[in-house]
Amino acid sequence: MLKALSGGTFGRDFTASIVVFLVAMPLCMGIAIASGVPPEKGLITGIIGGIVVGVLAGSPLQVSGPAAGLAVIVFEIVREQGLSALGPILILAGAIQVVAGLMRVGGWFRAISPAVVHGMLAGIGVLIVVGQFHVLFDDVPLSSGLANLLAMPGQLLGLSTGDTVTAFTVGLVTIFGMLGWEKFRPAALKLVPGALVGVVLATLVAFILSLPVARVVVPESIVAAVTLPEAGLFATMMDPAVITIAIAIAFIASAETLLSAAAVDRMHDGVRTNYNRELSAQGVGNLLCGFAGALPMTGVIVRSSANVQAGAKTRMSAILHGVWILGFVALLPWLLREIPMAALAGILVVTGVRLVSVDHVKHLLHRYGPLPAIVWAATLICVVATDLLTGVLVGIGLSLLELVPHLKRLRLKMEDESRGETHEVALRGSATFLSLPKLSAKLDSLPTGGLVILNVERLGHIDHTTAEMLREWVERRRGGGSPVELFGATGRMRQLVA
Repeated sequence: MLKALSGGTFGRDFTASIVVFLVAMPLCMGIAIASGVPPEKGLITGIIGGIVVGVLAGSPLQVSGPAAGLAVIVFEIVREQGLSALGPILILAGAIQVVAGLMRVGGWFRAISPAVVHGMLAGIGVLIVVGQFHVLFDDVPLSSGLANLLAMPGQLLGLSTGDTVTAFTVGLVTIFGMLGWEKFRPAALKLVPGALVGVVLATLVAFILSLPVARVVVPESIVAAVTLPEAGLFATMMDPAVITIAIAIAFIASAETLLSAAAVDRMHDGVRTNYNRELSAQGVGNLLCGFAGALPMTGVIVRSSANVQAGAKTRMSAILHGVWILGFVALLPWLLREIPMAALAGILVVTGVRLVSVDHVKHLLHRYGPLPAIVWAATLICVVATDLLTGVLVGIGLSLLELVPHLKRLRLKMEDESRGETHEVALRGSATFLSLPKLSAKLDSLPTGGLVILNVERLGHIDHTTAEMLREWVERRRGGGSPVELFGATGRMRQLVA
């Protein structure tokens, strides 16, 4: 942090922090509402994610806070067990993440198939859209994704009462305001987020016209929103059901965080992510969120990409954005209470649609054939039809099919040789997700600046998870000005690796 203050980058970090704050505020509240909890719970998570995790993070430019990826599972917890159950679950999940980071297992989360991760996010996106669709009408979501989906036509056909039409109109104002701003905003205002414009526009319309719509409810004091765990915390944490849910949250939050961190690394040429430190930092954040009765957190790609695009150089930007959230909630809670619920639902509907990345499944199908695309689709369908953990486990199980033809030769051997500033890494055998952490660590340890020759002449097989990691590593290294040459790649292997 001292380096951030003394290195001449504070001005860039200061302005970037304001942009991230403007992006984070509506999302923190919207994700809380999508999770079935009061909006201030999301704001507390945003504060902890900015100030605490920002200081400890292993990915300096990543921004942490409540994420849409966990909204569905939190909604189920609150609906079935009550809000008080969330604290013990998050404390246990955070502890699991801290231990995992200390045991240096962060790299293994990068071995999860991109098809599984994007299928999970797509399924979450569908669930958010069908759930928040009902909030657009000042209604409440039903108990499952399928129930919400089946009830959507009836919601539209029921547009008869004036209040329902009014709420839906406010939601549409938010959506069109957000999308319109993103499409037509002036270049001088390109850093102003569309979500903020949509919420401000809808709030002004509702306020000026005194519209009878449901509005956000927040307490007078942020301290009043902190809910300490109830008595019998340890006994609750020993409940097998609590342990199972905590493991699921720790796994999903860690995977989303570390994949987001890898994406952030591709956006800049600064300090690379220390995955184990990032994992432990997230664990500390979730521990604190559990003790405060707030939402779980992850590293969030929307806020992180806004941070990088706004010119942030150090972790100071993420820390300051948490300070701005704290200051706004402490000093201006009355302003938050003017925001229509339908406006936040509108933002989440757009966010959910964007999580369903059809371009990614097209990329998988084009480069790696039908199996990864099938894994993506199966994960998505199972997340929507059953639950998040089942969908992820089904996706991981299907991704194992890629190993079956190569079970007798799964070993990957790596040989490296240095000649001056030239480094050659020769791969022999099968490069699968089982060897990905070791291969990734080896490639990341190579010095920058010199030529790297990647010899894949004796590489018999490479799965799509490892191929995606190699492709991203090559792009990142070349983007940083360090040359990479491929030797021995022919036919399909050249397409996969190059």
